[in-house]
Amino acid sequence: MRVVLQRVHHAEVQVDEQVVGACGRGLLLLVGVGPGDTEKDAKWLAKKIAGLRIFPDAQDRMNLSILDVEGSALSISQFTLYGDCRKGRRPSFIGAAKPALAEPLWEKFCDLLAAEGVPTARGRFGADMQISALADGPVTLVLESPCSSEPNKQP
Repeated sequence: MRVVLQRVHHAEVQVDEQVVGACGRGLLLLVGVGPGDTEKDAKWLAKKIAGLRIFPDAQDRMNLSILDVEGSALSISQFTLYGDCRKGRRPSFIGAAKPALAEPLWEKFCDLLAAEGVPTARGRFGADMQISALADGPVTLVLESPCSSEPNKQP
């Protein structure tokens, strides 16, 4: 699994001009699921994200986690994180998991993050979504679970 994580002041996602998910101070999470991913990947990422010290402390050092600042998250399923642009001009998405695997695993990731103590709003799987966010920092990181058996992953 891959996650593009962005620290935000606030973020929201709309489907058909209706807000379906939002968060205040916290994290916007774009979550991609690969074909070899399992619940173990989701659990590792949820725990990592909940404890990641990327919020400023009183000395303005990245020393606090989303739990420490009582933040929240907005999670968006994002199969395009597995887009391969090495050949041609149109990305190939064959590296992304099929919806039958991706949707329940993304939902499980959201549930696990919430179980870690992070209030977690969600986009709508497979929908055309409009996302707005006010980035904080900006702090943007890319996380990839080391649990999967995919050949290109490093433990």
